[in-house]
Amino acid sequence: MLLGYLKKAPLELLFFTSALVCLFFLDTNKPHFTLCPLAAAGFDFCPGCGLGRSLHHLMHFELHQSWKIHPLGFFALIVITHRIYTLTIKQIKLFKPLKP
Repeated sequence: MLLGYLKKAPLELLFFTSALVCLFFLDTNKPHFTLCPLAAAGFDFCPGCGLGRSLHHLMHFELHQSWKIHPLGFFALIVITHRIYTLTIKQIKLFKPLKP
């Protein structure tokens, strides 16, 4: 029965929710792997680098550290949580119980 609901769940909602949960439990003291193509190419500046760590600090109410790492972290958290909220409301409105 749970599998039937998971098949109908929107991937975007699952992705954003799991991403925020993973970022909450992120250990920022360890060196991390990056998928950033600019960092892999050796560039020092990338407009997106540090955003995940900024979100981590923001979710732990370390506002100064979050702003220091990336100033757009607060805006990103608002956008992502708003998107999760709207997708959740949409799923609640479309909810129909599965027939056995």
